[in-house]
This record gives sequence, structure tokens and C-alpha cells, in this order.
Amino acid sequence: MAVVEGLPSGLSVRAEDINAELARRQAGHGRGDRMKIERDEVEILSGLRFGRTLGSPVALLIRNRDWANWREKMAQDGEGKGIPPLLTARPGHADLAGILKYGHKDVRNVLERASARETAARVAAASLARIFLREMDVGIAGHVLSIGNVRVSEEARGNWDSAVRSEKSVLRMADPGAEARAIRLINRARKSGTSAGGTVETIATGVPPGLGSFSSWDRRLDARLAGAVMSVPAVKGVEIGGGFALSALPGSMVHDEIFTGGGKDALRKGKISLPFHRKTNRGGGLEGGMSNGEPVIVHAAMKPIPTQSRPLRTVSIGTWKPDRAHRERSDVCAVPACSVVVEAMVAVVLADAFLEKFGGDSMRELKYNYAGYLRMIGAR
Repeated sequence: MAVVEGLPSGLSVRAEDINAELARRQAGHGRGDRMKIERDEVEILSGLRFGRTLGSPVALLIRNRDWANWREKMAQDGEGKGIPPLLTARPGHADLAGILKYGHKDVRNVLERASARETAARVAAASLARIFLREMDVGIAGHVLSIGNVRVSEEARGNWDSAVRSEKSVLRMADPGAEARAIRLINRARKSGTSAGGTVETIATGVPPGLGSFSSWDRRLDARLAGAVMSVPAVKGVEIGGGFALSALPGSMVHDEIFTGGGKDALRKGKISLPFHRKTNRGGGLEGGMSNGEPVIVHAAMKPIPTQSRPLRTVSIGTWKPDRAHRERSDVCAVPACSVVVEAMVAVVLADAFLEKFGGDSMRELKYNYAGYLRMIGAR
């Protein structure tokens, strides 16, 4: 269940648009058996009438098909009475820290909620943010930059067309050669009983200057984006624009110079014309905690999934004696799915920043406020 608050009234929402995003999250070479069971579909329980938001909370429900299998298993064991507790913690997962924090004895009390399965609800909720942003002429696309040590060509990095083209790839990689090598890498990982991580990129176009703020640390847009993306399970690093690589360069090669006159469509489809332009976007569309009118670019690094088909060494809970981690049904590689989830979190943050900046309880009022702002800063 996901409950979304703060959406203006009058936003047209279709369940099929949400289901399309849920299907994107489930796809990808390297996914596990769970994705063969689930066919995620949303039920919209509140907040809409005749296909449009009312301004009240929108409740979204996704049913787990796998729950039927668990109910059958519990019935066979006397409604769970015969199911022994799970007493081994996987290295790299929430298992050990979770049972210590909450005082549990059964690891399953932690691992079910800590599972990345919860990102299905995030993607469903973020679909509403994406629909809202489309109404504001903001586009969001993401793709996979690397899996293991296999990287796409440098030309694909920061490239909107490449991100869009990646939708046709089973690994969300715009480079066919890299995709073929990555598939072989994933197959080798599966055969050897391990898993593979990688990096993803999300690009948001049409973002106007001035979202976020420099005045307070918790309102800085880059901080909000980094926190939201870092909350995605297995993500261990976040970059904005050039990120860590910029630290090794002189300032003259880092900062994006500003030139007079409108340039190429820094804002998607040229619907907003600004009286200035830049020839580079190493800052990833953010300066001083605010959007600057260039595309917002966010990178995330996903570690390999903790569950291994050849379990790692651990200890048994309670006795603390040497043991082997338990094996759950899991993916070998979920980097393409991570790409979709990162897109979702970027959409949520940007939608929130839009609503914060332009206000309005209805789409009509919000668009009126937005148009006035663009006129004020010299846009046509």
C-alpha cells in the first residue's frame, strides 16, 4: 500500500500508466524467480473521481501473488506454528542490524520489510509524480551505465536520446556491444553462485531554474536528491553531474560557463526559452542547491545483491557460532530495475520541489503560477 498526499486536483491519472512503470521495474536479464510469480498491477482505492485527482490523498494497492504460496505453506504447518525461526543473517543485508535494533529472534521479521520488493510501492507512487511532471513539460529517463566492469560508451553518458533508446534493451543499456558483454557477465555470475552490481543514470529535462534553495541545508535540491536516491536498497553511492571525477580537475575545467542568448534546448523540446545558455553541464543541472535550467543528471552505484546462491560465511543468531547465510529467492543482477527505481525517486523529489515552489491546490492554479514565474525570469 502507498498513500500519496499533496497532489493538486485535476491531474488526469490512468491505472495503465502506473502499471506500465511497474512492468518496467520487473524487467531485465538477471532477475530471479519472484518476478516470474508477480505480475504487479495497481488498484487505486481513493483520491480519484472520473480519472482525475480530487486534491485528497491517493491510495494505491499492489497485491503480492506470492502471498498465496506462503498461506498454503503456513496452513500445512499449522498456521505457522511449525515454521522454525530463521537464525542466520546475510552479510550486506539488514538482517543482523535489524534483529539487534528491534530485539527480534527471527530474521524473517526484518528481511521481509527490508526487501527491495518494497520498491514496487515506490514506483507506483512515483508514477503519479511522473504524470504530474509531464504536465509541467518535465521529462525523466534513465539507463544503465555499467554492470560489473562492463561500461557503455562514453557518448551514452548524459545523453537523453541514449536513455530513451535503452528502453528497448533487456539491460536498459543503450550500447548493444556493452549489453552483450554484460549478459555474459551476468550468466557467469549466476553459474558461479554470486551476483553483479552496476551504475545507473537518470536525466530530467525541462526543469526550470530555481527549484530548491541555497538558504537552508535541508532545502538544497542536490541534498534532497542524494538522500532519496541513497534510500534505494543496495545503492552505495550517488553523484550529481560529473560527481567524484570533478575533484581531480582544475576549476576551469569543472564549472559550466554561461553565455548570452538562448542555446540548444537545455529545457526539453524548447518549450521554455531562457536568455542565456551553457555549452557544458558538468554540474548536473544544479548549482548552490538549486536547479539552474540545465538537465538534472543523477548517478547511482548499486552494489551486488547480498543473497548468494553459494552463501557467505556468517554466525548463527543467539549462539553466535560459525554458520552459512541462508539463501532466499533472489536476483543475480537487478541493476536495470534499480535504474527504474532511481528514476522514481528523482521524480518524487522534483515533483515535491515543483509544488513547494509554485503552490496551487489545482493543476490550473499551479500552471498559472508557473507561467508567471517563467515570464518573470525572462522566459517566453
